[in-house]
Amino acid sequence: MSRLAGDPICLVTMTGARSGKRRTLPLMYVPYQEGVLLVASQGGAPHNPVWYKNLIKHPEIVVEVNGKQRKLHAELLQEEARGVAWKVAVEHYAPYAEYQQRTLREIPVFYCRPE
Repeated sequence: MSRLAGDPICLVTMTGARSGKRRTLPLMYVPYQEGVLLVASQGGAPHNPVWYKNLIKHPEIVVEVNGKQRKLHAELLQEEARGVAWKVAVEHYAPYAEYQQRTLREIPVFYCRPE
């Protein structure tokens, strides 16, 4: 499984912030530099998705794209770095801009890079 409704997805294995259990979730991603961007948009919902807290507490993840697994470190981008990555994300998937308009929160962007 590498696409959902025509858009690229990856499988992200992460550790639960509260449970400590490993979970694998299908998430949209944006190829970026040596890794991927994960955008915590949740379609513009007022709150961050549950997996946001997982990456904050346990940033060491495994991302599978097209059957290839990579160990990556998720970094929550801030300020200028977030702005640059956000533009790339919107170019890759235009609805992100609409999602940002739906919510008062700044949609978080994680850069997941090789360890």
